[in-house]
Amino acid sequence: MEKDVGGGGRAARFAAYLTDLASVLGDGRRIAAMISYCTGLLLPSERKSVEPIAALTAPARTAAQHQSLLHFVGQGEWSDDGVMERIRAHAIPNIEVHGAISTWIVDDTGFPKKGKHSVGVARQYCGQLGKQDNCQVAVSLSIANDHVSLPVAYRLYLPQSWANDAARRKKAGVPEDVEFETKPQIALEQIKWACEAGLPRGVVIVDAGYGVEAKFRNEISALKLKYVAGVKTTNTVWAPDVLASPQAAKSRREHKESTPISVEQLALALPKSSWRTIRWRDGTNEVLFSRFARIRVRCAHDRAAKEKVPEEWLLIEWPPDENAPTKFWLSTLGANVTFTHLVHTAKLRWRIERDYLELKQEIGLGHFEGRGWRGFHHHATLCIAAYAFLVAERAAFPPSQARCGTIVEMPAVPQDYRPRGAANPYRTPRPGFNCNSAT
Repeated sequence: MEKDVGGGGRAARFAAYLTDLASVLGDGRRIAAMISYCTGLLLPSERKSVEPIAALTAPARTAAQHQSLLHFVGQGEWSDDGVMERIRAHAIPNIEVHGAISTWIVDDTGFPKKGKHSVGVARQYCGQLGKQDNCQVAVSLSIANDHVSLPVAYRLYLPQSWANDAARRKKAGVPEDVEFETKPQIALEQIKWACEAGLPRGVVIVDAGYGVEAKFRNEISALKLKYVAGVKTTNTVWAPDVLASPQAAKSRREHKESTPISVEQLALALPKSSWRTIRWRDGTNEVLFSRFARIRVRCAHDRAAKEKVPEEWLLIEWPPDENAPTKFWLSTLGANVTFTHLVHTAKLRWRIERDYLELKQEIGLGHFEGRGWRGFHHHATLCIAAYAFLVAERAAFPPSQARCGTIVEMPAVPQDYRPRGAANPYRTPRPGFNCNSAT
C-alpha cells in the first residue's frame, strides 16, 4: 500500500469515512455490514455481488456473512438519501480541491438483465449494449469540474409496464408513491432537488435524449440554471438574418424567414469561414479535437413570435472525416462566452461516462443480483460510497501525479469457495451418453 498522504493511513481514513456514513443507518449493528460491503466492492474480484463479497470479507464464516450482507442490502430499512448526504458532505470539499464545481451532468445507464422479475427490467435501449434489449435503466445527476466528477442522485427508471403492474410492484417492493415518470421528468426532479439542497451550482449538461424536449430545457432556465443540451438533427430554429454563402441563400429562398429550419439544414448552409478546429481535451494517448461551428439562433419550439424567444447558441460538430455534421447542442451560456469554452463545456460530459465505466468495471455497480427496489438502490448507494472515497483519495494528488492504488488488501479465501453457479473443478465428470455408440 502506498505511503499515506496528509496524515493517517489510507485504510484508517477509509474506516473513519465508512463509520461516518454508517452513523445515519439507524442501527449500530449495520455498521459492520456497511464496512464489509464497501470493502468488498474495492477488493479485486470478478464479481461484486453479495456472495463473493461475503467470501472475501469473512472467509472463516462465509455463510453467516452472506446472510448478514444479503439482509443489509436487500431488506435493510436504512435511508439511501441519508447515506448520500454524508457522501456529498465528504466528497464535495475534495472535488473542489482542484477547482469549483462547474457542471451538473445528467445521464442514464443500463444494466443487461435476463428474465422479467428484476425490478424495472424491460426491453429498452441499453447503452452498455448499444441496442434495445432486456435491461434495467437508472437516471443520475453528477457534479463535476475539469478534474473530478461524482453521481449525487440516482434512481431507477420504472417503465410504464412496471408502473401499471400492481402484482409485480408489490413483489419487488416498489414504493406506493413511485409512479411512472419519463427519464427527463426524473432528471428534472433531481435537478430541482439539487437546487433546493444548496449544492454548488453548475451548467447543466444533457445529451439529446433529454435536450430534445423544449419543456425540459425551459424548466432548467426557470430554475435560473444555464445549460448545454444535445439536440437532434430535426430540432428546428429560426435562422439568423445573415447567411452569407450561396448555399445559405438558396436555403433562405426555400424557407421563408418566418419558417423555422432544422439545425442540420442550418449547419449545411453555413459558410466555410464559420468552422474552426478546436481541441477540447488531452486524452490518454492523443489530443482530442474536432471541427465546430457556432451561431446565435432562436428555438422554434412553440408558437410565440420569433422576437419573443431569447437567443441562444447553436453549437455544431462536424468532424473532417465525416460527410455530415454529427452532433448539435443548444446552450444558454452568455453571448460573450468564448468558442473554446463553449466546446469544452459541451464535451465535459465525458466525465460521467468515465465514472460509469469505473463504477461498473471496478466497483461492480451492475453486479447486484437481487430483484427488489430497495436492494437495487442500496447496492448503488454503497457503490457510490466506495467510489466517492476513491475520488477523494485521488484529489489528494495533483493531476500530474500517479493516482492512489489499492485501498485494502485481499484477505484469504477458503480453498473450496466458489460463487454460486460456478463450475466445481474438483467434481468428477459424469460419463456422457453417446447416441451414436454401438449397443
